[in-house]
Amino acid sequence: MNAADEQDDSSQLPQALFDAVARRGQSRSFPAHAILINEGDSTDSLYIVLSGRVKAYASSEDGREVVLTEYGPGEYFGELSLDGARRSASVKALEPCVCRVVQGPELHDFLAEHPAFAMHLTHKLTRMVRRLTEQVRSLALQDVYSRVVRLLHESSDPVGDERVVRRKLTQQDIADRVGSSREMVNRVMRELSAGGYVVQREGRIVVLRKPPSSW
Repeated sequence: MNAADEQDDSSQLPQALFDAVARRGQSRSFPAHAILINEGDSTDSLYIVLSGRVKAYASSEDGREVVLTEYGPGEYFGELSLDGARRSASVKALEPCVCRVVQGPELHDFLAEHPAFAMHLTHKLTRMVRRLTEQVRSLALQDVYSRVVRLLHESSDPVGDERVVRRKLTQQDIADRVGSSREMVNRVMRELSAGGYVVQREGRIVVLRKPPSSW
């Protein structure tokens, strides 16, 4: 399940559109772990990430989270509020970040004046639907082991004969991304380590060789 892969360049705004929409809003700085959007809020602002990274996630009443995606510089979030409904997910800063915040009325005017932005937004929403469809399929049809192995592959880059996960991920980070408990992820990672498939180097997970497709 690729809930939190590194950003896809196609999801970033072209520079001309980025500059144009950014002029509509106000810059705001957020410390690490700050909540930018709460699930259920009735706000209608669009956030453009200038620096730092944030995560979008859904949570249960007992505090469990599942990470839906992450956003980095040049990407934007909050566009689902265009339909007037309440926020469907929360967004938290993973590190100190700066965003350009465009209020709803300004965003509607910008869409009317810049059809290229509307097209970019349409493509982004299409990719989002495809990604969430894959997440649902993964949750329904794959076990935790398979979801962990898939996440490690999709969030890593080849380095020689190995693959190095791009970001430092804790077992809780992995659990939040694959929709499982930290205890279950711990069990999977111990098995992968014991089998010589993964190691930790300087805080990053390194995949030494391709793990079996099933446990």
